[in-house]
Amino acid sequence: MIPIDEIRKKARLWLGSDFNEETRKEVSEMLEKDEKRLVDAFYQDLEFGTGGLRGIMGAGTNRMNTYTLGMATQGLSNYIMKQCGNKGISVAIAHDCRNNSRLFAETAADIFSANGFQVYLFESLRPTPELSFAIRHYRCQSGVVITASHNPPEYNGYKAYWDDGGQVIAPHDTGIIREVRKIRSVSEIKSEGRKDKIRIIGKETDDAFLKEVLKMSINPEVIKKHSEMGIVYTPIHGTGIMMIPPALRLFGFKNIISVPEQDKVDGNFPTVKSPNPEEPDALKMAIRKAVETGAELVMASDPDADRLGIACKNRKGEFILLNGNQTCALLIYYILSQYKEKKKYKGNEYIIKTIVTSDLIDTIAEKYDVKCYNVLTGFKFFAELIRKLEGKRKYIGGGEESYGFLPGDYVRDKDAVASCALIAEATAWAKSHNMTLYELLIDICLKNGLYKEKLINIVRKGTEGADDIKTMMRGYRNDPPKNINNSKVVIINDYEKLISTDLLTGKKSAIDQEKSDVLQFFLEDKSKISVRPSGTEPKIKFYFSVNTTLKSDDKFEETEKLLDQRIDGIITDMKLI
Repeated sequence: MIPIDEIRKKARLWLGSDFNEETRKEVSEMLEKDEKRLVDAFYQDLEFGTGGLRGIMGAGTNRMNTYTLGMATQGLSNYIMKQCGNKGISVAIAHDCRNNSRLFAETAADIFSANGFQVYLFESLRPTPELSFAIRHYRCQSGVVITASHNPPEYNGYKAYWDDGGQVIAPHDTGIIREVRKIRSVSEIKSEGRKDKIRIIGKETDDAFLKEVLKMSINPEVIKKHSEMGIVYTPIHGTGIMMIPPALRLFGFKNIISVPEQDKVDGNFPTVKSPNPEEPDALKMAIRKAVETGAELVMASDPDADRLGIACKNRKGEFILLNGNQTCALLIYYILSQYKEKKKYKGNEYIIKTIVTSDLIDTIAEKYDVKCYNVLTGFKFFAELIRKLEGKRKYIGGGEESYGFLPGDYVRDKDAVASCALIAEATAWAKSHNMTLYELLIDICLKNGLYKEKLINIVRKGTEGADDIKTMMRGYRNDPPKNINNSKVVIINDYEKLISTDLLTGKKSAIDQEKSDVLQFFLEDKSKISVRPSGTEPKIKFYFSVNTTLKSDDKFEETEKLLDQRIDGIITDMKLI
């Protein structure tokens, strides 16, 4: 921590004429009355990481505001010009529903245009996947979306993309960070926007995007038969309201039921504790609406509409939430089985999942003789692989355990728009085979095995917490467990060293990935434990995956409980509770 005198000196710079009156007033109040808030706002600079910026909004170097965003945008502009020259450059900009998102998007547009770039700025909020699409559609060199995903209302963020519509990866990520760090003063920002360089985009881009979404439909004839199937959808106050209902209607669904209170765009997210479709509370109102209306499916998207949450009826007619692994398995099974049924395979298709996503996906892919690639956590690695294989193999779908899925390659990031439409189609397809979505999931497990996963986050805040997390990872790496829950550890994958070790034979083999601080332990009973520090939050994540044969559909719930007990045994043995 830098001394308080240094922090005060740093803060006083924000009282100068380069800053607006509102900012100067906020900083003055902190200097006079609120030292704790002052320290938090200025003790460090908001870090531009590999994904961009994310932080609490307000005045200060450690806050999201037009100045920290402006410095980041100028640094990004400088990097783009170094890579692409200073002529003919174009960028696309989108934003979500959060407080100040429009202001931040317009600020970025002014700076890019002041640097001579052609800017394609959406007229109002749009989903992150549409931003990814727009970059490719308008042949831009880069793009940004203003969003903090499902963070609390006081947060906002800034994600940077490259010309393929994917989030920036090496070497661009480190190159951009270097250029951003070179900007030491707001006086270096070119902020006099050129209106002639800013093109407002909307319906034309929406239509082009939805045209690609519609191409993901595999069984339009099934939807015609079940077009009145009740679907409750909630955007949880976010951008999904712009594109997901239109996509569902375009697919042919007519009975789309809204949650009016949550259709209202609001960056304060007044009806939920967290606008996160992973959280049961976020879907409560939608499930209540589904019960009232007799709907068969509930869907929700997060504020920037790149992730989706699903609820469907179990055999008792009660709505249950599906987790990200289950949703991914349903979508992959539906795509692969229907590709086979429709004779769509050409032999070069592939899918992608992350190394911490259910291995049920690998099993399904193997059954359909489709290549499944495993990549590190984050959809930027999906985009990187799709780009690498472009023209050689055909990407047809992929997802991750954290509720993200991407069908088709016209977008290069998670896409809740097409995914919601496709999960609705899968539900209609199941209905045409006298099954519910839940019963389809059971059928998948009967054919491929029942897999159960669980995630535990252990939070360690502050510098001491960061040291604790490093110590934990060092301990697992230098003195790995030999047995976990009475099952022998047989393989260890170390993604920092990029070495896989077979403990039964002693054989070591190389892992073909980028380096990452991740460890995986594979047990004799086929259990898998993955450990990694979070890249965005002060926590260490433990992913548990267990599986067994499902002998009959009436044993589904019972077998799930047995697998839950095995996970609990692993957690207890590793002393994580």
